[in-house]
Amino acid sequence: MNKITAASLAALAALAPAVALAPPALADGTPRHGDVKLHTTLNPFKVNKVTGSGTAMVHLEGNRAHVTVKVRGLLAGAPHAQHFHVGAKGVCPPESAAKVRNGKLSLNTTDGLPFYGAIGTSLTTSGDTSPASGLAVDRFPVGSEYTYKRTITVTDDVAKSLRSDNAVVVVHGIDYNGNGEYDGNLGPSDLDPSLPAEATNPALCGALRTTATGAVKGGQGGTQTDQSATIAAAAGGALLLGTASTLYLRRRTGSTN
Repeated sequence: MNKITAASLAALAALAPAVALAPPALADGTPRHGDVKLHTTLNPFKVNKVTGSGTAMVHLEGNRAHVTVKVRGLLAGAPHAQHFHVGAKGVCPPESAAKVRNGKLSLNTTDGLPFYGAIGTSLTTSGDTSPASGLAVDRFPVGSEYTYKRTITVTDDVAKSLRSDNAVVVVHGIDYNGNGEYDGNLGPSDLDPSLPAEATNPALCGALRTTATGAVKGGQGGTQTDQSATIAAAAGGALLLGTASTLYLRRRTGSTN
């Protein structure tokens, strides 16, 4: 075996582990099963007379999601349903999606479905997290300001939506007329007529977007992921292998003439 052949095999051996370490990816290059971190700012629906704000963060490992939601400025002493909404455009609805109800312009949960999609996961404080618990008002955070932290298992569909930037956090419960309670001034809820619309109308919304993991600071304050470094190493190995192969073929061609 000549030196060029040995170099080629060495390059191939170096490349193989890097390729093996790179996890399967979605079409946009997002890992299917690796760690993914997501973040969003929760903005108020001003059309619903909300002035609160918040943030949401998700660290997804396989199908296990470590979720943190921080909010402030919501109705005090009241439960606030919160969910991952998935399966639509992956964005929050514009205020123009609101409709007049009981003589008042407001945006209810159904108005937002074409934009953020249906409930994929209920961010309850305990127990079930499926869409069936979407209105489990006794198991959602209560108060004007809270920090919610819980590790939950999401379905394959929700995990895929999170990884493809198609999941939206929506926090519900508004005080449209400012009287300090959920009442019937907007009529019944579009989700459950036994509840007032104020109890289920969306208050805050934010589209989750992936951020870098395994952070290495980039030149403009950004980050590069460990996976990106792996891909770069694999590309470099492939280039080395291609160069070595070309040199080897040229040498063989030269030796047979």
